[in-house]
Amino acid sequence: MILAVLVVLGFCVGSFVNALVWRLEHGQSIARGRSKCPNCSHVLSPLDLIPLFSWLALRGRCRYCKKPISIQYPLVELISLAVFVLSYIFWPNTFDTGQWILLATWLATSIGLLALAIYDLRLMLLPNRLIYPTLIVATVGQGAYTIFFAARPWHQLLNWALSVLIASGLFWAIFVISRGKWIGFGDVRLGLITGTILADPAKAWAMLFFGALLGTLAALPGLMRGHKTLSHKLPFGPFLISATWLVLLFGQSVLDWYKRLIGA
Repeated sequence: MILAVLVVLGFCVGSFVNALVWRLEHGQSIARGRSKCPNCSHVLSPLDLIPLFSWLALRGRCRYCKKPISIQYPLVELISLAVFVLSYIFWPNTFDTGQWILLATWLATSIGLLALAIYDLRLMLLPNRLIYPTLIVATVGQGAYTIFFAARPWHQLLNWALSVLIASGLFWAIFVISRGKWIGFGDVRLGLITGTILADPAKAWAMLFFGALLGTLAALPGLMRGHKTLSHKLPFGPFLISATWLVLLFGQSVLDWYKRLIGA
């Protein structure tokens, strides 16, 4: 039953994220107005808004103008589904009361993070209108866990602060040193969210490592073919967000393996 609910929520969240990104990109309110075809602006019917299945039934084309609908829409819905379902399946701890709060916080925060990833890929920008609400959700959830359920609240609070310092502070230092030439300030703000979600300095370092690794792997094909150079700008937000998800679910297992390897 829980998985069925998460499947439905995942699809619905993906559809919402698509609409949110499009409306923010075009300066429209997410709270008002009906969804429209981005090509012909025809108001979409409820049948046109069923996540994934509408796109498949219409063979990727608008019902009204017959123009292609971007593959982004079903892909984001599938990614959102995967985030919701796999986060529950692979959550690294047993579900006592506190862990339910952390899972719910992560799933709620992932809505904003997914929107940020898509927006950054499209426009190479991490807008404050997405950053700050997502940060508030992450802070409230992590704060509730720290106050009411952490075995050692002050120790948890210290780990949280160190995690934010690592995830955001490193990018702040790079931003200051390069005067904004090497990295955007949006990545500094994004670190406030990822550091809060992970709330563990070791996991924050792991997130930075895997984010850099994913970014390097994504850039390599273009560099090898000569289509890109080292000065080519790359949206880093999606890789940091993907790394946060990976470390949140599997980071502790990786850290435990590393400790055993070095005999710690």
